[in-house]
Amino acid sequence: MREWESNIRKVTPYVPGEQPKRADVIKLNTNENPYPPSPKVAEVLRQIGTEPMRKYPDPEARMLVEAIAHEEGVSPAQVFVGVGSDDVLAMIFLTFFNSQKPVFFPDITYSFYDVWADMLRIPYEQQPLNEAFEIVARDYDKENGGVIFPNPNAPTGSLLGLDVIEDILNRNQDVIVVVDEAYIDFGGKTCTGLLARYENLIVVKTFSKSRSLAGMRIGYAIASEELIRYLNDVKYSFNSYTMNQTAILLGTAAAEDHAYFEETRAKIIATRENAKTELKKLGFSFADSQANFLFATHERIPAAELFAVLKEQGIYVRYFNKPRIDNYLRITIGTDEEMERLYEFLREYVVTRE
Repeated sequence: MREWESNIRKVTPYVPGEQPKRADVIKLNTNENPYPPSPKVAEVLRQIGTEPMRKYPDPEARMLVEAIAHEEGVSPAQVFVGVGSDDVLAMIFLTFFNSQKPVFFPDITYSFYDVWADMLRIPYEQQPLNEAFEIVARDYDKENGGVIFPNPNAPTGSLLGLDVIEDILNRNQDVIVVVDEAYIDFGGKTCTGLLARYENLIVVKTFSKSRSLAGMRIGYAIASEELIRYLNDVKYSFNSYTMNQTAILLGTAAAEDHAYFEETRAKIIATRENAKTELKKLGFSFADSQANFLFATHERIPAAELFAVLKEQGIYVRYFNKPRIDNYLRITIGTDEEMERLYEFLREYVVTRE
C-alpha cells in the first residue's frame, strides 16, 4: 500500500435503487410517488425565472421552515431542513452520535444507517427484528449511544404504535432517539405529539414520498429548539447553503397545499390495500405494510427469479440480496394502471411455473 492510501477513509457505500435509462418502464423500485407534485408547485415553477438563481439562497430557508412549522403545528425554531432526509439524518449522526457507546438500530432497516456509522467511525449494534419483522422494544433496553429506526420500517413496512415508541423512549432517556418517519403519511400516526414530553426525541420526515418531490431533495427534522440549534450549528460549520432556491420555493408551495397532499395520499393507500388482495391471490405473503410499498415473498417462486423476469418486462421492483430478506421483493405502490400491469404479468407467469 502506498503511504497516502493509509489515510483514505474507505467505506462500503450505500447502493440506491436502480434508475433505469429506458422511458417505457413501470418503476416500482425506489418508493417514489406515482403522482405529480401539487399544481401549486407547477405554478411556482413556471413563475420562478432565472433571477433567483443569480443569488445565494436564504441559508435559513425561512420560507420553507415556516411553511413546514405551520403544517406540523410546531414553532419554526423546532424545524431543521436539509437536502432530503438523507442529508438531515447524516447531520444528526454527525451532531449527536459521538459517544464511545454503540448506536442501536434494527438489523433489517434503511441501509444508509450503517454506512453513515462506518463513515463517521461511530460504533453501532444492530438489534434483530423478530420473525414477523417487527422491532422489539426490550432489545433497546441496554446501554447505548443513541437509537434510530424508521416507522414504518423500511424495507419491511411494519408499523410501531405510539405506545411502543414511547416504551423505547422511556428506556432511553439519556440518549438521542431518532424516529425516521419517511413513510408515516401512508399509515399510522406521527410521534411528533411526543416531542413535548421527550426532549431527546427527533422526528425526521421527507417531501420525497407523500409530497411527490423526490427530485427536489427536501427533508426536515422536528425536535426541541435546543436540539435544532445544535443541528444548525453543525450545518453552518459544514455548508451554510444546503437548500437551493428552487427547492425552497417549490417545497413551500407543496407544504401549503394540504388538500392535494391528502388526495394523493388517499389514492396510494387505496391502491396499496387493493394490492394486498391481488398479490395474496397470486401466492404472495407480506407483513401488513403501512408504507407506500409491500415487502413480499412468494410461496413457490424465488424472489431473485421474479426480480429478473419482471425487469425483462420493464417492471422494476427492488431486490435485496441480504441475509433474512433474500427471498423478498419490495414493491412500490404505483398508479392503479401500473399495478394492474404488474398483476397481469404475474398471473400469467405464476401459472406457467405451476
